[in-house]
Amino acid sequence: MEDSDYIIVGAGSAGCVLADRLSACGRHRVTLVEAGGTDRRFYVQMPLGYGKLFYDPAVNWMYQAEADPGLAGNRDHWPRGKMLGGSSSINAMVWIRGHRADYEDWGGVAPGWGWDECLRAYRQIEDTEAGADDWRGQGGPLFISANRQGLHPLVGDYIAACGQAGLREVADFNGAEQEGAGVYQMTIKGARRNSTARAFLRPAMRRPNLRVVTDAQVTRVIVEGGRAVGVELRRAGRVETFRARGEVILSGGAINSPQLLQLSGIGPGALLQGMGLPVLVDNPNVGAHLSDHQGINYTWSMRVPTYNDALRPWWGKALAGMQYLLGGRGPLAKSINHAGGFFRTDPSLSRPNMQLYMQAFSTLIPRNGERPILSPDPWSGLSLGLSNCRPTSRGEIRLASPDPLAHPVIRPNAFATNHDVEEMLAAVKFLRQIAAQPAMARLIKEELRPGPAIASDEDLIADFRARSGTVYHPSCTCRMGADPATSVLDARLRVRGVAGLRVIDASSFPNIIAGNTNAPAILMGWRGAGVVLEDAR
Repeated sequence: MEDSDYIIVGAGSAGCVLADRLSACGRHRVTLVEAGGTDRRFYVQMPLGYGKLFYDPAVNWMYQAEADPGLAGNRDHWPRGKMLGGSSSINAMVWIRGHRADYEDWGGVAPGWGWDECLRAYRQIEDTEAGADDWRGQGGPLFISANRQGLHPLVGDYIAACGQAGLREVADFNGAEQEGAGVYQMTIKGARRNSTARAFLRPAMRRPNLRVVTDAQVTRVIVEGGRAVGVELRRAGRVETFRARGEVILSGGAINSPQLLQLSGIGPGALLQGMGLPVLVDNPNVGAHLSDHQGINYTWSMRVPTYNDALRPWWGKALAGMQYLLGGRGPLAKSINHAGGFFRTDPSLSRPNMQLYMQAFSTLIPRNGERPILSPDPWSGLSLGLSNCRPTSRGEIRLASPDPLAHPVIRPNAFATNHDVEEMLAAVKFLRQIAAQPAMARLIKEELRPGPAIASDEDLIADFRARSGTVYHPSCTCRMGADPATSVLDARLRVRGVAGLRVIDASSFPNIIAGNTNAPAILMGWRGAGVVLEDAR
């Protein structure tokens, strides 16, 4: 197999950006290796089709977390994308960059990753439909829909109710102020999902110096003389070796990247020894510091039609299908999260600590085999959801077996601190405050979940422990930082203890971002590529 200058493992949110940026100058030969296959599937391209991908092993790693005491002993389903585009090909497409203070925190432990540097990069990345300003970019490779047309009528009532509850309307959550309620911008272009595979990788694949290898699972990084020199992978039943003249870059995400480091002898020494794996670098931080946002929905039956009425009956599905196929319109052309917001559970906080999601539908009746977005309840239902922005609970990713094809152990450790429990308790009470405002109350028939009988603090806590779950934002498991005792990477995204090896993805975050993590994962690929190219000079 021909050598490359750079081998990138994982064609996800960061990996596709890396492949584009590292191959753009034409001087470097780049190989991108992806365990999954093509993203050219109907339900991947159709925005609301992500409900069909939620339990589809053809495009989804289908991870399952361990039973979690903080979630009443439940085992949470952790979908992660397994195809070109990675999780940007199965996510809900909300474009949130995070609060500027998040990046000031990053810059405090990783020089070069502060707000000014990250804002500059975001403005280069973006092609914002709403237009450029001091905060937003236009003309970049990633089109961001303003999402101003075709919204459900209840969006206006929701924003009005938030205003009555003291949460003002915000035109752009990625602008000057994050706190408030408003419409979410989306990575959707021309009624199709605008994943990193579409925006970055497909154009780059025209270059002769970029090779994309799919359906190939990397099983370990090859380290010789303290330097990463290639990877071993399995493809079509065969074991193959790819060599790197320059560097190996892991972009598998918050689960796959620490798993692959551990399989390669880089991680908690006692764990690796116990599995018969050689210990090249004993670093207990590999797979530690797992951070994730936990979310819950409150649900009401409504006196006015919602998407339940439009998408439940067969004729409604047929109409929505025709609207989408013939004109790129209707509910199938959007994410289900039309609107949302950010708020503080305590006014003394310096920045929002909770995120809101408004969904003009409900799915209390379970459906096997798919996230039931396309099969909602047989009544007019509405859900208001929230997730915590900066949880203090930390979990871990650990090898379950030396078998590289076995899923790792995922321990979320949700709601393990009093801080996380207390702020979630305050947050769910605010959901009821929004629903009680005149703009919403006149439209509500009754609260269905958790129901008015759940009223005491004890019952509310028991309810959110039983019904909460991941909102699919795992990060920080190979975190960068200034202190080698608490991190895996330095500020140049280099793995400590092994030359020629970097991790560039959401696992590299020093701390979790307040909001959806796809935008900062893309940022990581963009700025990470710049760091790699600078160091190659």
